[in-house]
Amino acid sequence: MSLDDIVRRACAEASVLEDAGYHAIILENFGDVPFYPTNVPPLIVSCMTACACEVRRTVDIPLGINVLRNDPHAALAIAIASRADFIRVNVHCSARLTDQGMIEGIAHETARARRALGAERIAFYCDVDVKHAAPVAPRDIADEAEELVERALADVVLVTGAGTGKTVNLGDLQKVRQRVRAPVLAASGVTVATLEQTLSACDGAIIGSALRRDGKAGADLDPDRVVQIAKTFEQIAGQQRDPNRVPE
Repeated sequence: MSLDDIVRRACAEASVLEDAGYHAIILENFGDVPFYPTNVPPLIVSCMTACACEVRRTVDIPLGINVLRNDPHAALAIAIASRADFIRVNVHCSARLTDQGMIEGIAHETARARRALGAERIAFYCDVDVKHAAPVAPRDIADEAEELVERALADVVLVTGAGTGKTVNLGDLQKVRQRVRAPVLAASGVTVATLEQTLSACDGAIIGSALRRDGKAGADLDPDRVVQIAKTFEQIAGQQRDPNRVPE
């Protein structure tokens, strides 16, 4: 697939999601397996910037950038160049043993770079106990989340399951939400069947695999799934906003 093909696909998918009523989208290099653990080559940065700029021109909803496996400097640069609104950082602080080896967070660099570049408008969406990884030593997820916000300056906290498409533990979601002073999102494994229960324990969800054909990450978007999840979300949100609704 050529870069032009990738750009066209990214823009087309972004348009489908915007038309269906999704509140934001994330552009990431999910197809770049095996992932570089930290600093990605310039080619990836340039290609993702080309995609991001075209997506930004195509849709008006907020745009996020995630450079896998964990290159927040590249993500921040792409976000600035493309006028994106946030970046996702899988390992923002602490350290994780991953399928790319040991990855250490560099919040001390990324936060200072954002300030030095005058890019404070770009929010940090950061994972706690991120998928496809294990802690160096066991820690309470609420303690980690608190440090992620208070000491590493994350703006939004993401809670995932064990891997891509794996369900989030609702108990973890609730513990994190009760502890941190920041929005908390479920960021893996959310489906139309689990959406209502998931949203009862957090502030929103990042949905990827469930939007695609057969629920498979990396497959083409399934228009029926896209619309079904969007409508279900709006129904749930409407019920939560209804002042006459009797609490269950």
